[in-house]
Amino acid sequence: MRLVKLLSATLLTMGPAVSAIEKPKHTVIQTFGDFELRQVPSYLVAETRVEGNQGEAGNEGFRRLAGYIFGKNQGGKKMAMTAPVTMEAGTKIAMTAPVQQTQASGAYVVQFMMPSSWTLQTLPRPLDERVVLKEMPPRQMAALTYSGIWSEARYQSHLNNLRKALNREGLKALGEPVWARYDAPWTPWFLRTNEILVEVASIGSPSSLSQ
Repeated sequence: MRLVKLLSATLLTMGPAVSAIEKPKHTVIQTFGDFELRQVPSYLVAETRVEGNQGEAGNEGFRRLAGYIFGKNQGGKKMAMTAPVTMEAGTKIAMTAPVQQTQASGAYVVQFMMPSSWTLQTLPRPLDERVVLKEMPPRQMAALTYSGIWSEARYQSHLNNLRKALNREGLKALGEPVWARYDAPWTPWFLRTNEILVEVASIGSPSSLSQ
């Protein structure tokens, strides 16, 4: 709930710009009944590793990264928000959209995608040493899209469905799932777009797969 309030306060200051925020680019390789397989190109992120439970880590991670993009950096530069807000569980340290959160050895890694107008060379250095800039590699991702409330129970239910679908299609999951939330907190629950994304082993190029 505190994270929802924090997101609300941040996005409210942006007004109409929220509807125009940048989102990650991707190419759909193949569509299955339950999900689609995407080729996601490389992109830049700011990330921070936070100890604590999911709620505490989400709040603290969002504060650090929001501080960075709103001017807590060398030169005091402000950057555009992106979408979605994402959370990822795994053993690695993982706002265009998303904000991403990854569980790592009892901690979480929260991540904002950087606007594509910036490069790793032109992005201002964070003043908070806990914020790190990096480039994510291109990946093939299985994506399951669903609407509705941001509950962990609902997330787990859809994640189980995605894992079953990947097994059915013979796709090998790599790493941990990413939970992506694309809409502002005041968006009615039935209009919200949420996704669960899982990196999968490459099964070929778009031209070698049926569409």
